[in-house]
Amino acid sequence: MQLGDEKREMKNKNLKQSNISKALFFFFCFATYFGWSQQDNISYKKRVLESSEIDLLFSYYDQDGQNAAVTGGEGTEELTDATSTIVLRMPLNEDDVLTVDVGLSAYTSASSSNVNPLDGGNSIVTPFDASSGESRKDLLAYINPSYQHSSEDRNSIWSANLYFSSEYDYFSLGFGGSYSKLFNEKNTELTLSGRVFFDKWNAIYPIELGQGFFDDRITGNGTYNPNFTSFEKENRNSYSLSLSFSQILSKRLQGALFVDVVSQNGLLSTPFQRVYFGDVGNFFIDDFQLADDVERLPDSRFKIPFGGRLNYYVNDLLVLRSYYRFYWDDWGITSHTASLEAPFKLTDKFTLYPTYRYYTQSAADYFYAKENALSTLDFYTSDYDLSKYNAHQYGLGIQYKDIFTNTKILNFGLKTIDLRFSQYDRSDGLNAYIITLGTTFIGN
Repeated sequence: MQLGDEKREMKNKNLKQSNISKALFFFFCFATYFGWSQQDNISYKKRVLESSEIDLLFSYYDQDGQNAAVTGGEGTEELTDATSTIVLRMPLNEDDVLTVDVGLSAYTSASSSNVNPLDGGNSIVTPFDASSGESRKDLLAYINPSYQHSSEDRNSIWSANLYFSSEYDYFSLGFGGSYSKLFNEKNTELTLSGRVFFDKWNAIYPIELGQGFFDDRITGNGTYNPNFTSFEKENRNSYSLSLSFSQILSKRLQGALFVDVVSQNGLLSTPFQRVYFGDVGNFFIDDFQLADDVERLPDSRFKIPFGGRLNYYVNDLLVLRSYYRFYWDDWGITSHTASLEAPFKLTDKFTLYPTYRYYTQSAADYFYAKENALSTLDFYTSDYDLSKYNAHQYGLGIQYKDIFTNTKILNFGLKTIDLRFSQYDRSDGLNAYIITLGTTFIGN
């Protein structure tokens, strides 16, 4: 069962913590580049990556709410997800690095369990309880290999990557690449990147919309006979182009600007998300309302996010990292994201990471609360991820770093341990938290 948009968006937002880590890496990469620029008289060529590195990552995500899209905008959104990831970076020679990112994500969802609320043997069927049937859980597996090459003078970097992922009703194949150019003694960087995804649904619909469905417990006026047709095409294609500009402004200040252009086409609706119309009679099995249709969204979408980062080195103990993004798409959504992180160095080995993030968005043109949509409309959804809302995220993390990798496990030295916790609260009642644990090991 493919995770609903509600869960994917929420988890992605919480996983922005990984982007904060990347920002930290980004800042110190520039500091390193600056150090290189002061050593032009050194005759030997420094390797891009001195030795193999392994990242072991684990996250546990939990959410709850009362606006599940699977049950037409009303019902439990309870969901848990456990993800394990291994990232291996291997130097092939002085200039080239191969990275392989492999992960498994196992989740249990009360919301998706109600694609078929009748398969769990519950005495009373209700959208606010999970079915205990097989549709409540799924496993996603992915692999993301990438190759990076740096020029002799380290002023040019290009990379290429592939992406494969699979779960019960969804398969994704992607590929992409990027090119970076460094100027001004490596104090300025310009990066152009692009990605393409070819995805395929194995569409699953609410059980009551299946051909020949009958249950003698159905109540309502007349006969339940929804005017439902399945989607003819089940492909979804996504294309993105990104441009970023980074600049070391002073010894204490570093900034970056970015813009993305994203185009999607194909089946952009989620086939198992119900919609209830206001001009059609209601039918129930116990307390569970049977679908009038599934969500119907346009078969194309165009998105433009742009924004920037600004990092300020206060002193040896504190760095301030700020982020802002504006988003627009042709479905009527505009959004603003702002975040602040303040890494505070407790000791030479321990750093504390308090974070705060604010998000707000307008509603999509096609969003309707339960029974507000009409059967005469062309497009409609009751997915609250496409509604108007705002959200706050609070986080705290701690990192242990041993630059000399004194602690050894097998033939690898322990470089970092990173533990983070984030709490997410949304104005529509959805709340979530995520715990992430990451470790990095360096080969001898």
